Amino acid sequence: MTHLPILHNLEATKLDVAENNITSLAPQAFSDLPNLDTLDLSKNKLDDESFSQDPLSNLTNLKKLNLDGNQLTRIPALPLSLEELKINSNNLSKLTPCCFKGLMNLLTLELKENSLHEGSVSPLAFRPLKRLLNLQLDNNRLRSLPLGLPPSLQELKINGNLIEDVPEKPLRRCVHLKVLDLSHNLLHDQGIINLTWIRLKSLEALDLSYNQFTSVPMNLPRPLRKLILQHNNISHIPAFTFRHLRPGLQSLSLSHNALRNEGLKRVSLVGTYRSLSELLLDNNYLADVPRCVRQFKNLQALRLDNNRIRLVKQWGVCHPRNSGSTLASVHLENNLLEVEDIPPNAFCCLIDAEGLVLFPQQGHTYD
Repeated sequence: MTHLPILHNLEATKLDVAENNITSLAPQAFSDLPNLDTLDLSKNKLDDESFSQDPLSNLTNLKKLNLDGNQLTRIPALPLSLEELKINSNNLSKLTPCCFKGLMNLLTLELKENSLHEGSVSPLAFRPLKRLLNLQLDNNRLRSLPLGLPPSLQELKINGNLIEDVPEKPLRRCVHLKVLDLSHNLLHDQGIINLTWIRLKSLEALDLSYNQFTSVPMNLPRPLRKLILQHNNISHIPAFTFRHLRPGLQSLSLSHNALRNEGLKRVSLVGTYRSLSELLLDNNYLADVPRCVRQFKNLQALRLDNNRIRLVKQWGVCHPRNSGSTLASVHLENNLLEVEDIPPNAFCCLIDAEGLVLFPQQGHTYD
């Protein structure tokens, strides 16, 4: 189908014409669909000219619009009733001060896989979006966070860009932000300044994976519960990095880094010993089970697989005075252990015997 036929249905609320070859939309294409609240035009061949005659103007009840996978270079004229807008995988190259004019009801905006860069996003572009909760800018060409982000934002995903540093200004007004995804960028230790996170009073989840950090960033947002740092080059966790967090970190992922035992001290994790339930240290260069492991009070999952651990001491994982253990899963496979030499009570605090994974070990063959 290359053209959308004129449809007559006063009762219809949803229309899905995705994955066709539609190249144009007549001005009256939707005039007899007054109750439409969901429209999917994704994966067609719509371009800027297709919307030149404002074909969506009659859809005064439209809540969800999907324009993914088309050929748009700019934001078309849109119904002011929209709550969800998806324009992923197009050719968007700029956001102007007026491109979202009047969209005060918009809650979710997805602009992934376009050609946006820092000079093409106006600081005034997002100003009309007074209620926006979710903004996705993944896989564009941004070298910095855009200015003028809506204060209402609760979730910002901007992974897969070219961002090298995060100054304080772009996030200054994002006091309601709960989730921030900056993975797959070019962030490094000097790119995070002391004031970067200072106003993020609500941030609970921060993803900094697949960047270029050599150390865990300091001055993390106080309410942070989940921190993802896998696939960096981290060899060091500074002392008391997490001490100020309240109520405390619940999940810490440091998988696929360059941690050795000397870079992971007991003081490195102060502030997490009562709150942490998941600690992922797999695929590093640890030669021993870190001494701090047995200090955790509420840990449920521990990953130490794919390291260089040769020995598990008698109380290396379980503290003899740590009653009421919550530990349910321990991974130690693909290390250098002689499993038969592990003390029999080394994992006595494990509440689920099936949660212990010891095989295979490096350099061993198993029948």
